[in-house]
Amino acid sequence: MTHSATALTLKPGALTLDELRAVWRAAGPLSLAAEAYPVIEASAAAVQAIVAKGDAAYGINTGFGLLAKTRIPDDKLEQLQRNLILSHSVGTGELMSDAVCRLIMLMKIGSLARGFSGVRPLIIDTLIALYNAGIMPAIPAKGSVGASGDLAPLSHMTLAMLGVGEVRVNGQLMQAVDALKAANIAPVVLAAKEGLALINGTQVSTALALHGLFMAERLLEAGMVTGALSLDAAKGSDSPFDARVHEVRGQPGQIAAAAIYRELVSNSAIRASHLVGDERVQDPYCLRCQPQVMGACHDIIANASRTLLIEANAVTDNPLLFKDGELSVVVSGGNFHAEPVAFAADTLALAIAEIGSISERRIALLIDATLSGLPPFLVREPGVNSGFMIAHVTAAALASENKSMAHPGSVDTIPTSANQEDHVSMATYAARRLDDMAHNTAVILGIELLAGAQGIDFHRPLKTSPQLEHVHAQLRSRVPFFDADRFFAPDIEAAKGMVLRGDLSASCKALFAALGH
Repeated sequence: MTHSATALTLKPGALTLDELRAVWRAAGPLSLAAEAYPVIEASAAAVQAIVAKGDAAYGINTGFGLLAKTRIPDDKLEQLQRNLILSHSVGTGELMSDAVCRLIMLMKIGSLARGFSGVRPLIIDTLIALYNAGIMPAIPAKGSVGASGDLAPLSHMTLAMLGVGEVRVNGQLMQAVDALKAANIAPVVLAAKEGLALINGTQVSTALALHGLFMAERLLEAGMVTGALSLDAAKGSDSPFDARVHEVRGQPGQIAAAAIYRELVSNSAIRASHLVGDERVQDPYCLRCQPQVMGACHDIIANASRTLLIEANAVTDNPLLFKDGELSVVVSGGNFHAEPVAFAADTLALAIAEIGSISERRIALLIDATLSGLPPFLVREPGVNSGFMIAHVTAAALASENKSMAHPGSVDTIPTSANQEDHVSMATYAARRLDDMAHNTAVILGIELLAGAQGIDFHRPLKTSPQLEHVHAQLRSRVPFFDADRFFAPDIEAAKGMVLRGDLSASCKALFAALGH
């Protein structure tokens, strides 16, 4: 599933989830709406007026954190801002992906452009120029506690604007100064307040959480497809998807999910073959309760998306400048505390873990001949062939790992900055771990896709539903029927790739439109 890059004119405070998804998927030209510039210029002028007047204002002509009472001379203000960025660039670990970096830069541009941060248009224009030139800051993934802003990672972002350190261009690391020179972008010299405005804020934790959100949406849709495939492979009943059952409970995600399952399995010849004479009264929960589980996952994913969209448009640096009549006032607050992002990330972790957990149970059912009615371990000549025996073990291992990783990050806190910053959100970790969890679940769903398709093949010449036959054909164009033991890992990687790319969602796109993904 490929995505073409589209141009985006950013209107500060009005980003949509569709626009954020588009930026996450592919890079396209970015510009700022013209009406934003007068507001930005007025805010920057307010900072210069404060400097000229000589009154002490936090972050403009004082030190930072516990050093807020230290007054900085006017001739040291540029050095103050540069030193802030250099000293705070202390991240470690793997570098964040280009997709996440694009989201970080986009949201930082949008936040600064709302005119409450006191930066010059030059700062915003330089970020836009870097974005459009494909110059991605080299931002290490670890080093933020999700309060006082994502200070360390956003400092690494700002380094690129200064022409310091490394950046990534077309996947290759190079010196920032060389990349800026090649793109004809002048390194910036930060004025009063600008360094602090750039590194205060929740854009990194929010970008990581949005990445997790968009992955979770694909996993939810893929999990419904693989679950429907497993249902038919196991000759399960579609009676539990009856709309009346779900309407009397009233949970909106469950009602929507049940409707999708009904469509996914409709007109299946396999289902028609066992409508009469089936001795089973009820299927195991992993088949029967799919709308209840996946519907609940949908609802908490939707709740997280609402929180993260608000945060993507938010002003989260400190201090902020407001108009009070004819005067501009500087107000210190705590919008950089990323508790809403941490909570959203933690609920996404629950959904990602549960999507994988119920999928693992369906794999276990399919390989158990006493439950599925299929050959043991989904292979002919079991004993000589082990079939899906150890593929299920891999799924079980990853499902169990996700259970540990789903422990909420937001319940942790650790005081920093000499106890000035004494309660933190851990949002950046809470959001960062979603990628690992999503890849784990993508493998589990990939294995279920292989297992479900194998089960369908054992029912030939009967066919499953038209929707699921299309999915089956997509898989079989990449992975042949498992007729005897072979090197299995490449098959799993191919199926995992289909999940991560959204191939399963695309093949049933019309059904998932109601979910708003």
